[in-house]
Amino acid sequence: MIEPTSRAVIGRTSLSVSRLGFGSTALGGLFQSTSPDAAAQAIAAAWTHGLRYFDTAPQYGSGLAERRIGEGLRGYARDDFVLSSKVGKLLRPPGSGIAPTTLFPDALPFDVVFDYSFEGAMRSLEESLERMGLTRIDILLIHDVNRRYHGERVMEMLDAALAGTCKALARLRDQGVIGAFGPALNDVDVALRFAKEGGIDCVMLPARYTLLDQSAATELLPACAASGISLLVAAPFDSGILATGAIPGARYNYAAAPPAIIDRVDRIAAVCRTFAIPLAAAALQFPLAHPAVASVVTGMRSAGEVAQNIDLMRVEIPREFWHALQRDSLLLDAAAVPQ
Repeated sequence: MIEPTSRAVIGRTSLSVSRLGFGSTALGGLFQSTSPDAAAQAIAAAWTHGLRYFDTAPQYGSGLAERRIGEGLRGYARDDFVLSSKVGKLLRPPGSGIAPTTLFPDALPFDVVFDYSFEGAMRSLEESLERMGLTRIDILLIHDVNRRYHGERVMEMLDAALAGTCKALARLRDQGVIGAFGPALNDVDVALRFAKEGGIDCVMLPARYTLLDQSAATELLPACAASGISLLVAAPFDSGILATGAIPGARYNYAAAPPAIIDRVDRIAAVCRTFAIPLAAAALQFPLAHPAVASVVTGMRSAGEVAQNIDLMRVEIPREFWHALQRDSLLLDAAAVPQ
């Protein structure tokens, strides 16, 4: 068990984040609507339970999540929490770029325009602050320099981000405007180049260091540990299936889970049943065993989900459980397990 409200330092900075981070995809309406009242209650519950790290992005509901995060946090002392948002995607009028996806049914009517330039990063920061009504963002993350969005042009986009966004964010960090920066993406090889060439403090890594996918364990996590770069592991439930189990309609990678994933989840769940451990507890706690991981960040859409995640983080899991997963070849040898 790792206490969810305890703190870990980001890289070599003075910032520290709660080990359980409050993600705001659900506040932007990922997969289903979240009411304004539910969003406000979720943020208030996170605060009451002692969580002090909140993450958001312009893309989440095309600005909706940022607005709700700003409204929910505005009443608290600004130095008492750490906030991250993202750059690289500007929100513009319809017809300007990529229209809102059906992943966010209540998205505000803006298109996403990718911009990894120096100037684009500066504009993105200014616009995020305006949407949230806050005076500071502590961590800026370069959003989705990955193959899902850029295909064969991903390395071209990476070069643009290294030459433009990274330079802008390094200047902002040096000036004390922000405390840390890094990429937020799920392509391990691209993240590794950012770690080697970008002068970064952290990497937000969705779905590449989970019970289902430990592909970051071999190269990326050791490289980050050696360089003093912190990992913020997002999407620990892999779009939901590691929270719900392999039920009908379970999602993986934002879509219906394929048979191979369902089979693997069933095998992990069987080990969980042997030890009487909730699958979701194992999914939340697993990433934090690695010394490079500062926080595990998951979306929460209600006060009830906040309380549930706090409880799952506090479940006592014996080391024999993790060793059983290793024996059944459900965890890579390179993956760290609690000692």
